[in-house]
Amino acid sequence: MALSRLQGIAASPGWAIASAHVLSEHALTVAHHHIAGVEVAAEQGKLCEAFEAVHAELDVLSSDTRHKELHALIEVHRQMLTDPVLYDAALDYIANQWVNAAWALSEQVQQLASVFEAMDDAYIAERAIDVRQVGQRVLRHLAGFESAKPMAVTGDKPIVLVAQDLAPADFAQWQHIALAGLITELGGQSSHTAIMARAQAIPAVLGIAQAAQRIMDGDLIALNGSTGEVWVNPSAEQLSTLQSLQAEWNAQQAAALGQVQQPAITACGQSVLVMGNIEHPEDMPDVLAAGLDGVGLFRSEFLFMGRDALPSEAEQTAAYTAVVKALNGKPATIRTLDVGADKLLNAEHAQDSAASPNPALGLRAVRYCLAHPELFVTQLRAILRAAAHGPVNLLLPMIASASEVQACLHLLAQAQASLQDEAIAHGTVKLGVMVEIPAAAIAIETLLPLIDFCSIGTNDLIQYTLAIDRTDAAVADLYNPAHPAVTALLSQVLNACGAAGKPVSVCGEMAGDARYTHHLLSLGLRQFSLNPSQAPAVKAAVRAWTR
Repeated sequence: MALSRLQGIAASPGWAIASAHVLSEHALTVAHHHIAGVEVAAEQGKLCEAFEAVHAELDVLSSDTRHKELHALIEVHRQMLTDPVLYDAALDYIANQWVNAAWALSEQVQQLASVFEAMDDAYIAERAIDVRQVGQRVLRHLAGFESAKPMAVTGDKPIVLVAQDLAPADFAQWQHIALAGLITELGGQSSHTAIMARAQAIPAVLGIAQAAQRIMDGDLIALNGSTGEVWVNPSAEQLSTLQSLQAEWNAQQAAALGQVQQPAITACGQSVLVMGNIEHPEDMPDVLAAGLDGVGLFRSEFLFMGRDALPSEAEQTAAYTAVVKALNGKPATIRTLDVGADKLLNAEHAQDSAASPNPALGLRAVRYCLAHPELFVTQLRAILRAAAHGPVNLLLPMIASASEVQACLHLLAQAQASLQDEAIAHGTVKLGVMVEIPAAAIAIETLLPLIDFCSIGTNDLIQYTLAIDRTDAAVADLYNPAHPAVTALLSQVLNACGAAGKPVSVCGEMAGDARYTHHLLSLGLRQFSLNPSQAPAVKAAVRAWTR
């Protein structure tokens, strides 16, 4: 058979060579028909029953899963089932428009997914896929289909799974199947599919158009999750070469993992800090196991999202303190709430988002916090209280001007004063800004007198600079972290911070991609913050740097 080479999005590193198992199931076609007024209650009842069935199904899958990351992602889908923006709105649509339940749900799913897709934040934009996955699961119950069953795979040989998409619940149903690799038509580096693949160390390539039609069951697949390349039925000569590359990569990974607890020191003796990105306190065991130098990015928004009520000061304090104590004297960098009109905190905020003419460029991140000072001061108080237990860095997202930093400093002083007046134990924090839009990089010297450190968020910085959505398979090949314009901005920030004696780190995906480690070191970067699973490869690359 002739060699076929496909190019997708590199989502989870590693090599896989195995036979393909293709899932051909695609989205359901939903019919639209009007109903009589007397049928409204019955249609609403059908929708309620379908939601309840899916909720029960996810309960079982959640309790059965072996992976905490998978459990958390299934919880996101369960919370979507109870969100009024999806559930109540679909019921209202039936009552107001006199349409069948499936059509009402599909219309609401499309509306909510469109809100997410308009977001400039890559992670949040990918949540449109989650909305559609939840909707499809409910629609299957409405249509009378049983939910997807575990794959009928015979034998115990690993397979490369090929699918249009893969939801967290699908991972849970099929977690006992030996997956050598994963290929999907949808999704990008920030999708839940990619997150789960990386968490389980499954090499994955996403965003290959019509993959489930172009690849047949039983085809021999070789994929490189580090480059996004897929070979279908390679020749004997090509297969031998690919197997050699796989063996070489596996040997390098084993060697890197064996040294992960060792400090990252270049071949010429320069020390480099490698820190961890986390979303929950439960991620701390991974940080400690990777021998990291602290937490370089605690994405605090995950304490707020997907719930009916916002977390109290006490709840936030407990979460931040747990991270600080676990680090035992190493620094914890906590990013303040990076949400706004473009992110689902609760139903009210989601409705505000839908009303925004351009949520991606609207009231988000620090702008949102400054527009809601009570919410912001509560978080600042919680972070200050956690700082009584160890070193804490406070990181402000999406900063564009010095005036925004000054406004945050004013509220920080207000939070400190209130804790002092109430005789509540608290500590001090170092203040930093995220450099993730070109304005902050270009005007970095106006920000430095107000702050103690910088953290470069390369995901958004690259997207804003190149006008490329890295989650869009149609243009993903144009997303280039080493683009001269991106390099110029990184150099400008690193040089300015160096001259001012202010520490600077990179916390975006670029920091965790070992292909760019030497490039960043050559620009002067000496502090990386990444997913703990990426530490072995990056530390190994640091040790190999000889300049």
